[in-house]
Amino acid sequence: MYTVLKSLSCGEGFRVRSMNKKIIHELHRKQLEETTRRHFLRECIAGMGGLALASVFGSCNPFEKKDKYAALLSSNPLAPKAPQFIPKARSVIYLHMAGAPSQLELFDYKPALHKLDGQDCPQSLLEGKKFAFIRGVPKMLGPQASFRQYGQSGAWVSENLPHFSSIVDEVTFLKAMQTDQFNHGPAQLLMHTGGARLGRPSMGSWVTYGLGSENQNLPGFVVLTSGGTNPDAGKSVWGSGFLPSVYQGVQCRSEGDPVLFIKDPEHVTRDLRKASIDAINEVNKIHYEEKGDPEILSRIAQYEMAYRMQISAPEVMNINDEPQYIHDMYGTKPGEVSLANNILLARKLVEKGVRFVQIFDWGWDSHGTDSNLAIDVGFVNKCRTVDKAMTALVLDLKQRGLLDETLVVWGGEFGRTPMAENREGKQNPFKGRDHHTEAFTIWMAGGGIKKGFTYGETDEIGYSAINGKTTPFDLQATILNQLGFDHEKLTYEFQGRPFRLTDVHGKVIHEILA
Repeated sequence: MYTVLKSLSCGEGFRVRSMNKKIIHELHRKQLEETTRRHFLRECIAGMGGLALASVFGSCNPFEKKDKYAALLSSNPLAPKAPQFIPKARSVIYLHMAGAPSQLELFDYKPALHKLDGQDCPQSLLEGKKFAFIRGVPKMLGPQASFRQYGQSGAWVSENLPHFSSIVDEVTFLKAMQTDQFNHGPAQLLMHTGGARLGRPSMGSWVTYGLGSENQNLPGFVVLTSGGTNPDAGKSVWGSGFLPSVYQGVQCRSEGDPVLFIKDPEHVTRDLRKASIDAINEVNKIHYEEKGDPEILSRIAQYEMAYRMQISAPEVMNINDEPQYIHDMYGTKPGEVSLANNILLARKLVEKGVRFVQIFDWGWDSHGTDSNLAIDVGFVNKCRTVDKAMTALVLDLKQRGLLDETLVVWGGEFGRTPMAENREGKQNPFKGRDHHTEAFTIWMAGGGIKKGFTYGETDEIGYSAINGKTTPFDLQATILNQLGFDHEKLTYEFQGRPFRLTDVHGKVIHEILA
């Protein structure tokens, strides 16, 4: 190993020697860690505690034979894997509108709510209920958009989505979605990780763990964000939790370098970069053989993936080479950070074999506390940013023959109340709605889902689901089913028991399957 590293230093000159010296120093430190009495004494208390805990929980057990990982050392954790049964879809594009769009201004038309506009909310809707901000007795708020029926399916769509109304016969609406979380962070975690608390793997991580990646030069799970900030739950909504970190989402950008630090440092050639990574991974392999920690395998795979991505990512993440009619179709503007750009990138990524593309767009929290969060101002503007692009995505996938094998999902983390929000019992300066757990809408298209279909129904004012009730666990189970997995059998052993995305819940929504 020293010979390899020293030859690198001699061959590339003084300007790169400092980097190689750091590698040599790291190798030397690792060797000392394994051999010195001082290091052992410093670490022995935590080390012995770790041995005891590992034996109790059965996770990363140091006494376990390393032979079971021997094959993994020479394998690629992102190599394509066969699902449990024949799938209907090979990839997923999940568009999450962070903040929760109002179903009452988009898809769930309630003319009876017009008649109640401005009246005091009935006590029957308030007793025993918890809301994020509503206090006292709020006023009812009628729909703040006009609706029409479209397509052969006769689906109701508001004027806020004029482009989307043209593709209603391609999608299925889930109109009776429910959740038990009314704050953004926990609700987003529940939707994407199957748990309202931190620490569980995201849906994209489970999919990549189960299927690997079709393109070995790109991650199996890519995340794109817009709206100016990350979702309230933070990066945990695309984290790998207790799964090996190689399965976590890789956040890419539509402006500047697609991935931060993807370029080689000045004066570092591709050959030197490759030799450096090979040397680092030789150290990692030695470390793995001594420790048997599968996370070291993830580190090796990530170094190698990063090297390959330096060539492949800039090419696939460049939308400048798309023809003008595609830019017109999506409403994209190359070089900008925008939801439209990210949606076009999602199509390019699944076209190149990426398994799971997760899009988060922030800014859909229509409380009515200011004009940007007003249901009749800011919300309308947000609809304009997504309407054309999400419609183009479905049409573009269809014209390329990809819609049948790509599952598209759109929605938020919960719904909005049929009452106007009265924050702390006072009327808000603009029209808005509070968080609502008992009814919201998600739509799905492609990937073996029925076309022009609506499942579930809410009451006459959109307050509660009355039939066809579904949950985030049911949605997760259905997505995994379309990818060829029984959600009860896609598991990972952790802390002494098998975990799964849907935990102990969920059922496949067979009624919406084509």
